[in-house]
Amino acid sequence: MTESAADPLTAKLPAGFDVLADDVALATEVAEALTQVEEDLLGSLASADELVNASARYLAQAGGKRVRPLLTVLTSMLGDGVDDRVRRAAAVMEMTHLATLYHDDVMDSAPVRRGAPAAHQVWGNSVAILTGDLILARASRLMSELGVQASEIQAQTFERLVMGQLHETVGPQEGEDAYAHYLRVIGDKTGSLVAAASRLGAHFGGCSAETIAMLASYGEAVGVAFQLADDVIDLTADPESSGKTPGTDLREGVATLPVLLLRQQAQNADSVQGQQEAARLLAMIDADLSSDEALAQAVAAVVAHPVTEQSWQVAHSWAERAKDAIAELPESTVKSALLSFADAVVEREG
Repeated sequence: MTESAADPLTAKLPAGFDVLADDVALATEVAEALTQVEEDLLGSLASADELVNASARYLAQAGGKRVRPLLTVLTSMLGDGVDDRVRRAAAVMEMTHLATLYHDDVMDSAPVRRGAPAAHQVWGNSVAILTGDLILARASRLMSELGVQASEIQAQTFERLVMGQLHETVGPQEGEDAYAHYLRVIGDKTGSLVAAASRLGAHFGGCSAETIAMLASYGEAVGVAFQLADDVIDLTADPESSGKTPGTDLREGVATLPVLLLRQQAQNADSVQGQQEAARLLAMIDADLSSDEALAQAVAAVVAHPVTEQSWQVAHSWAERAKDAIAELPESTVKSALLSFADAVVEREG
């Protein structure tokens, strides 16, 4: 790939997501489209009001993987390709994602987002929540200009996003399997929006209903695989290269896949020794992890336990499910890129 083709694309994607390296022409087209999407995104978030302008553009300017715009652009290329509608849909998908981050960070009391203080740390909870609301309002207005079907997809997706956050907040109900509950939550909170991004790209690219359905299933599975991989990366990431402190989810008491598997093994392991080991680790995890030393010890213990490798296997199984969803698509460079992307979401380091 030439330098001009590589730079705009890789500037928007982390290491390991350069799925177009073998096709310079496609990479160039995608890079150009994403550059325009980025301009549209920042323009749509701009405001003459100084406070609104600063708060609404805050997370967008902090960076991000731009997974959803990439998939909107790529899936459109299975049909007629990128046009103004595709670019606008891609920007709306990222705006919707950004709005949820403002809300999530308030609910989770998250101190940092994308290497910078979370918005609520800068302006307070009320401004952060209202900024998220404002971004969602603008996203909905832009989507309404793309037609009734696009608005319906946006509304259905937003409903799932809210339901996912609600179910995560209240936790599993009595008698509900915690693992099934967790998969449901991440399907709603992450899978739904990635599915919508894939679906909208194919829709505005003029793809058939059958192809659109395949890509919606693909996006849902990719989104779940992405979040499952994040669960493990939270434990295994190199802090110097990723900028993340390993074990943040453990410290905050977030029920991620490795912990859920540990809780299963504490009750249902094949041996008493396995149950006791899982119980010992859970006691370590459930203890006070406010000190860096205690956190590091807990992280090291979980990473050394088989549940970490099992979690990777589960994430890879969802990536395979994504690839299976588009197996019937005709062979093309775009299909190859989508297959590579499914692998990349579970092979990244951050």
